[in-house]
Formats: sequence, structure tokens, C-alpha cells
Amino acid sequence: MGAGIAVAALGHAHPALVAALEEQARRLWHTSNLYNIPNQQALAERLVEHTFADTVFFTNSGTEATECAVKMARKYHHAKGQPERHRIITFQGSFHGRTLGMISAAGAEKLTKGFGPLLPGFDILPFGDHDALTAAITDETAAIMIEPVQGEGGILPVPPQCLKGLRDLCDQHGILLIMDEIQCGMGRTGKLFAHEWSGITPDIMAVAKGIGGGFPLGACLATEDAASGMTAGTHGTTYGGNPLACAVGIAVVDEMLKDGFLDHVSRLAGHMRQGLEGLIAAHPDVFELVRGEGLMIGVKCKVPNIDVVNAGYAAHILTVPGGDNVIRILPPLNLTIEEVDEALRRLDQAAASIKSDAG
Repeated sequence: MGAGIAVAALGHAHPALVAALEEQARRLWHTSNLYNIPNQQALAERLVEHTFADTVFFTNSGTEATECAVKMARKYHHAKGQPERHRIITFQGSFHGRTLGMISAAGAEKLTKGFGPLLPGFDILPFGDHDALTAAITDETAAIMIEPVQGEGGILPVPPQCLKGLRDLCDQHGILLIMDEIQCGMGRTGKLFAHEWSGITPDIMAVAKGIGGGFPLGACLATEDAASGMTAGTHGTTYGGNPLACAVGIAVVDEMLKDGFLDHVSRLAGHMRQGLEGLIAAHPDVFELVRGEGLMIGVKCKVPNIDVVNAGYAAHILTVPGGDNVIRILPPLNLTIEEVDEALRRLDQAAASIKSDAG
């Protein structure tokens, strides 16, 4: 129920992904972006067709995608004659990767301790504090970067009305809205991307994890306007967008765009949510509440969350600890109702063992 922390979105050894990788592995593995890569073009076209974006830059990972997003936002304002607009607003509890830049963006001590001094240019605000957000915007603000559903922070969805408010605020002040959909994107919430539930679109979006189904792949998507400062040579990558990764990415996106796939995710999510509510009622000394969107689910615990994770190992169920004493449930999106029921049974067994040990 972890899928490699939301990475193996189609499970392990999915036939379509295996076939795509095997076929490409017998052809070109790497050429660099000095040359046209047909798979890269094809995957970019799919993403542009089904998102807000006009252009895509491929990366190896999520942290590289968020780094690209920040660079793009700063370059956007610099190209428009406003180089002073370089600061990025982020939020407590966020997670944008583990490069020096992205731990500086998140700011949490567990990420930054021992790695100082941190990079300047980030204004980290309390999650959900509208007054603090309004007050933080200055003439130096370039962008707001947010996860529509915080993952590491404890599966905290941003309400649709708040995302709409962020969009309006960015438009009002002439700044860019960056969505980090590395964990919550690629079908996990029942839409291809989580921000779609709010009816708004970002200017820039970072994607990774599920897009490669387990093969290292990320992407930074943007509107033509937001990317206007990123001319040829201003940014680059050695392995990003390589033929192997993009072949797998095409297979992943094609599977997710099949009729009924996202509806299946929503049905499974409803079934899982109902079962988890039952577990909370059955084990009120272990579990407190369930929250999240789609198959991005957090169960807040009354005992230390790592105790639940460890008890799960003994019951042969894998979950992922998160912030706010939550265990994260992030299964492959193509699992079956029967597998959901088995997961619930094993989680029930894990909870019962915790109570038994305590007794």
C-alpha cells in the first residue's frame, strides 16, 4: 500500500511498461538533448494535450522538476525587466525534494539540519494562514509554490476554494502559481492531476513519481508565457527525457488515459475510505481519522505512526509514515477491490496486534 511512495502507479512489471522498456532497450538508450528524441516529443505532446501546459521540460526526478520550476519563475520576471522579483512563497509541511535548493524551500528541520547555510529567496508560511499569505506578497515575490495535497506533511488537501483564491491572488499581483504534483498527480486523486478538482490551472507544474511507473522520470510543465524566459541554453539536463524513460512514460500515460481508468481509481478510493472508517471505529485507541483525496490517503494515529507501520510489516502490509502522526496509504492505482479488502484485513490485524501488545 505504498507503491514505492506513490511511484509504482501501475504496480510492478506491468505488461505495457515492460514491453515499452524492452522494445526501447534494443534501440537507443541515450543521445542527449542535443538531438531530437521522438519518444520525448511524443510524451510531451500527450501531456500538453491533456493538461494546461504548452511546453514540457523532462527531468530525472521530482526535485529536479521543482528546481526547474523555481528557475523558470525567476527567469520569467528577469526577462520582463523585474529581476528583483525572485522570492518564492512556500508552506510549512511541504516537501519539494532534497537538493539544497528544495530543502531551503521547505525549511523543515528534519530536512535542513546540518546542511546550512540554506539558500535565500524562500518565504515559508504557515499552512492555511490566509492573512499571512496576503501579507507575505511583496514587490520581490516571483511565485507561490504549493502541493494541492501535501504528502510528506501528512496528506493535507488544499480545499478547492483555497486553490481558487491562490489563483486569483497570483493574477492580482502578477506572480506565477507553481503546483508541485509530484506525489498527488498522475491519477492518484481520481483526476490526472489533483488541481483539476478545483477548476483552476497553474502556470508551472512539477511532476514525477507515478509518471515513470518506477522508471526515473520527471517533468516540468508550463504555459508558453511562464516558460518565455527559458530560451535554449538557459537550462539543461544530461539524462532527463532519455529514450528509455520516455518510452515508459508514454506507456504510463496511455494506460491512465484509457476509458474508465480514473473512474476505477475513484471507485477504489470510495471503497478504501469506507473500510478505513470502519477500522477507525473498530480500533479507536489506535486510529483517529482518515483524510485525503482518491488513493492518496492518510490515517491519523493515536499511537506513534511508526508503531503502526512496523506492526504492518508483521501483518505483511506496507504503509508509509508521514507528518502529523499519519500513515500514508498510496497503493498502485490499478489494484482490485479484492486487494483493497485484503489490505484492510491486514491493517486490521496490525491494529489488533498493537492493542494486544499494549494490553
